Amino acid sequence: MAQPSGSNRGKEAHMEQLITFVVLIAIGYFAGTAAESRHYRSIRERERQFLNLPAVTARNFLDDREEVAGTMLVYGNVVVSLDYFKRILAGLRNIFGGEVKSYLTLIDRARREAVLRAKKMAGNADIILNLRIETSSIGQNANRKNAVGSIEVLAYGTAVTLKK
Repeated sequence: MAQPSGSNRGKEAHMEQLITFVVLIAIGYFAGTAAESRHYRSIRERERQFLNLPAVTARNFLDDREEVAGTMLVYGNVVVSLDYFKRILAGLRNIFGGEVKSYLTLIDRARREAVLRAKKMAGNADIILNLRIETSSIGQNANRKNAVGSIEVLAYGTAVTLKK
């Protein structure tokens, strides 16, 4: 049986490495997409649970006839990271221009999660007033231009409980 020449063995090794790389990227993509989908399902379910607790940006949203029984500062904090595959796609998008959809879903998930955590902290409050949301990049990429690794989102406001 003829042995492949050195040149062919090198090509085969490179092809195997390329196939391995593509398979690992595909696994990472599908695992990241599945994790993101699970998180969105969890967010939607918890948003339904807190549907009766409005969170508004207004400082005073109450009727003058309503008496306040108590107030409390509430906050929700979350740090979310972009998965490696989406980071690669975002890097390509930065080169060619256009909307970076992977960043949009990252920020959307983080904001919604932070608000949900603030609502959970509010307990039996009737409304959250003066809701504010702060975002910042953190981690290794925080000071690099056009690089997002992880983002922190802080949602905070005043939970108000009314006298019944």
